[in-house]
Formats: sequence, structure tokens, C-alpha cells
Amino acid sequence: MSKTRIVLVRHGESIVTVNRVLGGPRTCSGLSELGKLQAARLRDRLAHTRELDVDILMSSGYPRARETAEIIAPALSSLPIAIDTGFGEHDPGPECDGLTFDEFVRRHGSPDWGGDPNAVFFPGGETIAQFHRRVSDSLDQVLRKHSGKSVLIACHGGVVDAILRTTMQTPPTGAFEVHTKNCSITELVEVRAGHFAIVRYNDHAHLHGLPSATNLAS
Repeated sequence: MSKTRIVLVRHGESIVTVNRVLGGPRTCSGLSELGKLQAARLRDRLAHTRELDVDILMSSGYPRARETAEIIAPALSSLPIAIDTGFGEHDPGPECDGLTFDEFVRRHGSPDWGGDPNAVFFPGGETIAQFHRRVSDSLDQVLRKHSGKSVLIACHGGVVDAILRTTMQTPPTGAFEVHTKNCSITELVEVRAGHFAIVRYNDHAHLHGLPSATNLAS
């Protein structure tokens, strides 16, 4: 029987990141020009290497993730993109969504991402525990619905962190940190029910030679 394979692709650089804004589901404005180029590099790599035999292409509902999926889709037999909002980034809620980072810290202080997962960092938004539960629920649905298939999900850095912590059965905060690059590949295989192997994490060789971030001074 084929093993279920989950391939996580973090979206390309986003406009909200360039503008240093909390870009939740209400205010995300898609990819920057560099982000589009990063996704094109990944598309070209996958078209050349044929290293991924993907059955299902999914994306979070955020424009930056959807655009990433749309750009790489031609290298994946132009599979239709299934949207699952459960794979969206940590939702800061309507009060904080769209604030600049500086304004958020001025109003609410700096979050302790390694602390209590039930702490409220975003008034009216998700706690870390709620975010991880949402992502875990969506992952469970994918594993049930697409057992034995290879599923690529265009998602977010926080989602990659949440899925790694869930599948590796580690604490929801602390213990370690991951710094997932834009348009990198993270791949997991379910070797038996509920037991996963990490095949690779943060594979971004295709970005060699590109700037690491948009230069705002240019």
C-alpha cells in the first residue's frame, strides 16, 4: 500500500512582509515581485527534476498561498487547487489584522511565542493552541480523505511549524524553533498510522542567487 506523503510549500515573499504588516486573512494582498520570482524558481525546478509525483494540490485561503500554488501548478500537471482555510496562518483577528508590526507592539507588547500556548497575544484572534488545533484538524481530514496519496499544500511558516510539532508529538511551543524559508519544501511521509518520518525540511536550493528579501532601500 502506498504511503501518504505530505509536501508543505511555504508561500513566496508577501507584500505584507515587505510592508511589515500583520497580514491576516482580511488584509493579505498576495505576493511581492520577489515572491512571484521565488515561486517561479520552484515551478521550474519541479518541472525539470520531476522529483514530486503529486496527486492533490491544496492551498490555504490566503492570497499569498493561493498565488504560490497557481504559479507552481503547471509543473504539477496543472492540478486543480483545493482551498482549505484550515491551513491558513495564525489569525490575529479583526482588531489586529492589518496593523503594522510596530503599531501592534506599541499597543499590545511583543508576544512570547515560546510561552503559554493558551495566552492571548492577539485580542480577538487565535491563541497558539487554537491555531494548532485548527491546523491539526485540517491535517487529520487530509490524511483520512487522501490516504496513500501525495498531497502538496501551499501554506505558511506557522503552519509548517504547527504540522511538524503535531506529527513529531512535541510541545506546541518552546523546545525548538524552525525558520522556514519562503518557497521552501518540507516533506513528511506517514510510515504507519499516526507515525511520520521527515524526509526533508526547508529545501530551498532553487532560490540560490536570489536576494533573501526585498531591498526596501532600492
